[in-house]
Order: sequence, then C-alpha cells, then structure tokens
Amino acid sequence: MISIDTTATTPTTVAAPATTWVAGFRSAVLGAYEDIQIQPSRAFRDQTLRQILHMDGGGTTLRVLLSNEYGREPLVIGAARVGAAGAGGVVDPAREAVLRFAGAAEVTIPVGARIQSDPVEFATEAGTDLALTLYFPEDTGLATYAHTPSQNAYLVAGNAVGRAAFDDAEEVDGRYYVAGVDVLAPEGTAIAVAFGDSWFGGGGTTVGANLRFPNQLNRRLARGWVVNQGLGGNRLLTDEVGLHGLARFERDVLSVPGATHVLFHFGLNDLGLPGMSGKPPAGAADLIDGFIALAAQARAAGLTSIAATMGPYGGTIYPGVDSVQGRAERRRVNDWIRASDVFDAVVDVAAAVQDPDAPDFIRADLDSGDHLHLNDAGVRAMADAYDLAYVRL
Repeated sequence: MISIDTTATTPTTVAAPATTWVAGFRSAVLGAYEDIQIQPSRAFRDQTLRQILHMDGGGTTLRVLLSNEYGREPLVIGAARVGAAGAGGVVDPAREAVLRFAGAAEVTIPVGARIQSDPVEFATEAGTDLALTLYFPEDTGLATYAHTPSQNAYLVAGNAVGRAAFDDAEEVDGRYYVAGVDVLAPEGTAIAVAFGDSWFGGGGTTVGANLRFPNQLNRRLARGWVVNQGLGGNRLLTDEVGLHGLARFERDVLSVPGATHVLFHFGLNDLGLPGMSGKPPAGAADLIDGFIALAAQARAAGLTSIAATMGPYGGTIYPGVDSVQGRAERRRVNDWIRASDVFDAVVDVAAAVQDPDAPDFIRADLDSGDHLHLNDAGVRAMADAYDLAYVRL
C-alpha cells in the first residue's frame, strides 16, 4: 500500500523580484552649429568608434539610446556592440554583446530622431565601464555630440567592431551620438538627474578618472543613483550652447525613465558668456523667474527638486566672463536661492567651495586653474555638501 503524508508542506513558487526600466547612464547632447563652440564636433566615414560609458547604476539587461537630433543627414550605423571595457578601451570578449535595432544589426537614424536598441541581456552595476562600439560605413556629417565629457573615445579605420583592442586608435575628446543607457533594475529604484552646466558635466576634472559631480555623489549613496545631464556652457534662459535649461527640461529630465529627483546648478553661463561678446550679464530677476519656472515643472511632474547656489568664478581666465555686475547678480540670486521655499531643498555649493576671504573666488586648492571650474577635490567638496537626508535615494 502506498500512503500519502498529508502533513507535508506543499512546495511554493517564489516570484522573481519585479524590475523596471530606469536610466543607468545619460549624456546631454547638442549640435555642431551652435553660436559658441567650446569643443567642435566632427564627422566619421568608414570608421569605428569605441566610447567608454561609466555606468551610474546597473541591472540585468540594458538598451542603448542613440541620437541624430542635430544631424543634417540620416545616420547609418553598420554595426554596434557593447562590452565590458578595461584599460585603453580593451573589451573582454567573454563579456560582449551585439546590439540590434528592431532585430537588425544595421540601422539608419533619421535626421532629428533618437532610436533605442533592442534590449540585450548584459549585466552591469554602478561603476561598470561599458564600451559602446559603433561602425559608421558612410559619411555621417558633423555629429550630434557631448563636448568635453571628461572621457576620451577611441577611433580606428574600417569596420573593427569585433576587435578587442584598438592599439592603433586615435584618441578623441568627445562623446558622439550617445544619449543614454537604460537598465532593468528593481522596482522602486530612485534616479536623480543632475541637470545643469559644466559644474555637473565634469569641466575641470581629470579626463578618464570619473570624478564628475554625479560620480562623486554616487559614491556616497547607499541606494539609487544620479545620472548626468550637465552640459558645459549651457544657459538657463538663452539658447547658445545647446537648448537652454527651460527648453531642454522635458527631454533631459522628464523623459529620463525612473526619475524621482532633479538637482539644479544653473546661471553661471547666463552671467558670464554674454561678456565674451560685450553684452551685459543676465539680471537676477530674470534668473530667479527661470528658477521658479524650473521648480514648477519639477513639482508638476512629482519630482523632488534640489537647487544649488551658483559657484564663484572671480578672476576667470576667459575674457569678458568675470564682471563687477555679474558678481553682484550672482550674489543676489544666491541669496534668493538660500532663502527660497520653491525647491524641496537647497545646497549652498558656493559656500562649500569659495575662498572664505574672497567669496567671489574659488578656494585655491579647489580651483582647476581657470578660476571658473572646480578640480577633482573641488567637485568632491561640492558633492559632500549635499545632505543625503534631502537626496533620499
């Protein structure tokens, strides 16, 4: 006789943790035909470009977002791969995957468009250096790009997507056609968007060292992460180096999957760049109105907004940028930010990095040397000024 033990525990199935798409990396882009070009773009033809993307966070699967928003002709990508990057951009063949677009290995991105790759199982984590290798079989024209990304790329002739090492590469100062990388991460992962100018973008930091503001703030976070939408030279109120902050908020913040927080640092270029062409700086009242509008957009989207006071730039080496009027307007705006209640939190970045004896100037040991941008230690001081109780990732 066969007996059945009715007291045995019935096996149960444990559901896999729920996941969702969130931003693991972001790159603010602009066109090659701006009024002010901090670093010019370039074109490619029958060349392979390998770009290193330092991931802010990771997941089990990824998809890559490419942009031809500012191109003047369709962009043909003949082949694309992602891999784990080592020193000099060398890819580990055991950790590499082909990217496809609607199932195809080749894709043409129309003028003015962005396109997302198909998802590919490729595990990443915070700090992973992802190598994105793109082959351009035809003349691309001047590229949609991010200038001065504080990371060199590697360029070789012909179709070299399958090569592990680019020993004969030209090192290129720029990031081209890349708008971001999304990852499948646990539901509830919080994402903050660092939205602003070169103080977020990485100007003044050591190239290739991953010491930009989001990188340094991320090292303090126990969960969640910050992605970088800083754009050097970008203004809050006026198109001149990329779309101005109010205009690009929807694209560069609201469209970021998983975004829960937005961090602001704007205004320096509104004060300084007009002086390069003999024009007066933006007025404090106009900048304050711009900040109020940004805060309103963030609030309407349900995002936590954290504003930073504008850092000092007295004595900068760039002609016309530093002015008596600009310094006065910066102090007025910073006083307003410190006392404002339109943001969920405020960080006094200016106080964290200024010379206590000359507050219009960056402290000497935190200065990159141009008296406008912070060095690696200065960016660390800026990141350390953020109270994690406010960031709450």
